[in-house]
Amino acid sequence: MKRFFLQKLEQWKASPLRKPLILRGLRQTGKTWCLREFANTSFPGGLRLIDFEHSRKWQPVFEADLNPRRIIAELEILLGQPIRAGQTILVFDEVQQCPRALASLRYFYEQMPDLHVAAAGSLLDFALDSMSFPVGRVQFLDLFPMTFGEYLIATGHEAMSELLAAPPCRVSPVIHDTILQELRRYWMTGGMPKCVQTWLDTQSILDVRAEQDNLLSAFQQDFSKYTPRVDRDCLESVWHSAAKAVGDQIIFARLTRDYSGTTNKKAFQVLSMARLLRPVNAASAEGLPLSCVATPRLKAILGDIGLMQSLCNRTAADEWAQQDLLAIYRGTLAEQFVGQELAASLTGDEPHWWKRDSKNSTAEVDYLVELHNGIQPIEVKSGSAGSLKSLHQLLKEHPDCRDGIVLSCAPYAELPEQRLRFIPLYFAGSLNRLD
Repeated sequence: MKRFFLQKLEQWKASPLRKPLILRGLRQTGKTWCLREFANTSFPGGLRLIDFEHSRKWQPVFEADLNPRRIIAELEILLGQPIRAGQTILVFDEVQQCPRALASLRYFYEQMPDLHVAAAGSLLDFALDSMSFPVGRVQFLDLFPMTFGEYLIATGHEAMSELLAAPPCRVSPVIHDTILQELRRYWMTGGMPKCVQTWLDTQSILDVRAEQDNLLSAFQQDFSKYTPRVDRDCLESVWHSAAKAVGDQIIFARLTRDYSGTTNKKAFQVLSMARLLRPVNAASAEGLPLSCVATPRLKAILGDIGLMQSLCNRTAADEWAQQDLLAIYRGTLAEQFVGQELAASLTGDEPHWWKRDSKNSTAEVDYLVELHNGIQPIEVKSGSAGSLKSLHQLLKEHPDCRDGIVLSCAPYAELPEQRLRFIPLYFAGSLNRLD
């Protein structure tokens, strides 16, 4: 499988300002695979993998002190292989099992900056939450589930993926319908690599759903690692409720009836740290960065669109019978897909959303993102231009925003007199290529 994330790793390798890398992301998204593939293609000496989960022999190396030259000398003895700057990449895998190895990264930056060092692991944000790094000593990159473009390459649709890597444009009706059919299949499969591989192996959505259920069970087993932060039953309830509330504002007191709003909020935060949920904060559209004008209002998307459907007990028959993708599950799958693609493709601030800050106002726009140093409003909708009241309201109140984008199943179209551009849903991951 081809992962676009490898391009980011190449950029990290070539940067003259390179720092030790911490790779974060939802479990089972391919963090270790990406680092192995990167090492095989970009380092003549290959990978030097220190896996703290498979063996405890590595941890004593970090106990005496965090002197990187001593650490390297001892690791070379245990590995039986040299570790050389520019020739090899040193990877600390499942690094959350050894917090001192995580802490050593700052000293590798300060004392051995020419050595390529990366760290990855499951539930890494929990380890990071208990320690602090001096500003500027490490670099973070996030790995997401496979995007629609990556899925298309894996399933043999390279030309279609290349089309979607270009700036959004008008395509012929037959190509438009063909891509929408593949998009429907991707929504059922999702972007978890194991699920994509299952589809390639069996061509059975039922087998894919079984693999999604297996992944959900594995994630739920991890809940015991989160305690005593939050009760396990509360975590499960909040996770299921949030999956069904994609597209709606989160009210913590209403997420579950068996726990208080404060407890539900804590569970939500823990699930966000595990990347099972991804919070989407509202922003006022007053300026950039959006995080500086964010408000307490909150929505959420799931870590993966396929897992979302399994978690909500959606059947393939329910979705395949719907001709309009925007009609599937009240449009929430479309909003989940767009949020997932935006998070994976855009740099800078996380995607936000907009709600008019006025008493009794119901005006809201699905997403606000930073695009080419401007604020880009994005609405996920099947309606006509005349029905986009909230988007028109935002553009009227904030004329400095970029013209609005409407993502739908409709063909590409521009309405400059209304400051609107209609773009097919499948181009959600290439909005950053707009002029």
